[in-house]
Amino acid sequence: MSDIIRLLPDSVANQIAAGEVIQRPASVIKELVENAVDAGATEIQVIVQDAGRTLIQVVDNGCGMSETDARMAFERHATSKISKAADLFSLHTMGFRGEALASICAVAQVNVRSRMKGAEIGTRIEINGSKVESQEPFACAEGTNMMVKNLFFNVPARRKFLKKDSVELSNIVKEFERMALVNPSIDLTLISNDTTLHRLLPGSFKQRISDLFGGTVAKHLLPVSTSTSIVSIEGFVVEPQGARHRNPLQYFTVNGRHMRHPYFHKAVTMCYERLIASDMQPQYFLNFTVDPATIDVNIHPTKNEIKFEDENGIWQILNAAVRESLGRFNAGPGMDFDTPAGFEIPVFKPDASANPEVTIDTSYNPFAPSGTPAPAPRKPSVTSNWEQLYQGFMSDMGQRDAVPAVTQMTEGSPVIEGLVDGSTDNDEAYGLSSAIQVRNKYIMAPAVSGLMVIDQHRAHLKILYDKFLKIGTGEASQSQSLLFPEILTLDATQESVFGEIEGALRGMGFDFAPMGKRSRVITAMPQIIAHANPIEVVSGIISDTAAGTLKRTDDGMRAEIALSMARRVAIKSGVKLTQQEIEHLISELLRLPSPNYTPDGRRVIRVLTDNEIDNFFK
Repeated sequence: MSDIIRLLPDSVANQIAAGEVIQRPASVIKELVENAVDAGATEIQVIVQDAGRTLIQVVDNGCGMSETDARMAFERHATSKISKAADLFSLHTMGFRGEALASICAVAQVNVRSRMKGAEIGTRIEINGSKVESQEPFACAEGTNMMVKNLFFNVPARRKFLKKDSVELSNIVKEFERMALVNPSIDLTLISNDTTLHRLLPGSFKQRISDLFGGTVAKHLLPVSTSTSIVSIEGFVVEPQGARHRNPLQYFTVNGRHMRHPYFHKAVTMCYERLIASDMQPQYFLNFTVDPATIDVNIHPTKNEIKFEDENGIWQILNAAVRESLGRFNAGPGMDFDTPAGFEIPVFKPDASANPEVTIDTSYNPFAPSGTPAPAPRKPSVTSNWEQLYQGFMSDMGQRDAVPAVTQMTEGSPVIEGLVDGSTDNDEAYGLSSAIQVRNKYIMAPAVSGLMVIDQHRAHLKILYDKFLKIGTGEASQSQSLLFPEILTLDATQESVFGEIEGALRGMGFDFAPMGKRSRVITAMPQIIAHANPIEVVSGIISDTAAGTLKRTDDGMRAEIALSMARRVAIKSGVKLTQQEIEHLISELLRLPSPNYTPDGRRVIRVLTDNEIDNFFK
């Protein structure tokens, strides 16, 4: 039998490695910028075209490469960062594995121009899918200019499944922001399709936060600082009032390297218990400094996962430092009325014997014109005919019960608007009088073939989605001006996404007016959701679009916006509904042409057949 095990060609091995290292255009930018930082660059410019599909260019003023180094840099496991295994325990550079450039050139067309400091001439090298096509002397500026073109051109499946440009650009901006926070002393620029998204000058860590995320975040920063033999922690946490429902700014760095660490995240979030609502997320920017020998960054090729030698000790130090910062700046104020030095509050104790007798003329009316007769004295209240009084009380109760159930909901309930309109003519036709709500989450009702179970949130979302799609088509009123316009402040990612969807938003009834840099005034919104918070709705639509969580349908952008609006306004699980609301919700749902699934493919209704129910008791 012949041997069947063989070594893979380098080009194939590089493509396999690229599957882990290079996941999307943002991964390329991360690797190239980290190389520029390791090269000692003080100015780095990132340029992308078509969210990185067509071009990713990183220009730095670092040390540059010689002709030989430029050729060797693209060989797998070729690196200048380490030379022996012991160096892994004293890493002071971002890269060290020697896989990034080899992986990039395996799935893209690469053009590199580099000149070392003090050299008279530089070098240019062109690589196409791991194959070096040319290398020649070239006159260029000191530093390195790396151009990556047509990413995944030779891996069609990977290129096909890249997200739309707005999503990929959002990932690029987020990756750029992570690196900008890690390197506040470096001049960084991000340009997308000839539009400058970020222009960051060197400065302090706090200034870099302000430049990236605006003064609104910066004014709520609370400093955190502690130093022990295990770890030193410096940075900022955001006051509880700066917590966010979604897309919170949460950044950990260790020894100048960004990391994700759920265990340490829990240490921070526990400090905000009872200070923020359960559905809110705290924000933080924290830098760890530890002995490189006590951490392992060689867990994953992306180097975002890091293991610590003493995680429990660092957890306790981090938790104590954040609590101390919140307490020191009165982020969670308390009131103590029992302190000995507290102010003495006088208590008024009226003395009935000291009160003078006052006689009131009830017939006197100071607003009546002269000559007008005084009004007749008020009839005495009923104090003896208790049956008559009780009858009046029951009459009032009857009138109160006659009020539609929607008016009896607690103030602020999301079911107040658009759920009950008083029309229950078809309830008997659907047999809904016996429908019940279970755990304030599901609705159960009899069906022809068994028992129907409905998710109330998804059902309402489906109903609202169909209504929102009709906005502007003549079947629904379109727009309502806001009495008090709201100011919407956007970051770089949101600004680019907003430009893509602004026309569709206006077509659905929103209206905006520009107000300074990255700010818009919301002056109108669709009348059907006039009760909702305009900032929450528009921000949610932008976030959903940027995250790519919306499922694109044949209706295009309008459908995506309608789905995002429905997510913001639909009743949530945990909301108790009245019987009238339950019946109306089911009636509206069953009138839809396709009520079984939400627009993003989640099940709304599940029917348990008679046979399935019988099988439960066998």
